[in-house]
Amino acid sequence: MKEKMSYEEFLVKVKEGIVDDKGNCPVTPVMLMLQGKWKNQVLYELCVYEKVRFGQLKKDLLGITNTMLTSTLRELEADGLIVREQFNEIPPHVEYSFTQKGRDLYPLFYAMMNWGFEYSNKD
Repeated sequence: MKEKMSYEEFLVKVKEGIVDDKGNCPVTPVMLMLQGKWKNQVLYELCVYEKVRFGQLKKDLLGITNTMLTSTLRELEADGLIVREQFNEIPPHVEYSFTQKGRDLYPLFYAMMNWGFEYSNKD
């Protein structure tokens, strides 16, 4: 694993091409994890709630189907970004929350938010 670099180092080295130990672009896995219509919206909701139930996500994500929400949550869990905790109570319920790996995306979401404020309403 390569060491983290400063933003200034990134601006210089990106011109040469930055690769991981296997010679791959380190951005590709991130983009693959976050691609899809609903993943970023689900992750945003987890930023809002910290722990959230399936029903609350379904309520907040207008237009998502149960099947798509289930699939999205499973993919995010498989990627290690969220954790599913099942409570065997009456009534049984499930809560989703970030793993540390998922929380480590906060700076990325912060940068995207600032970019959105800067450019989303400009033509």
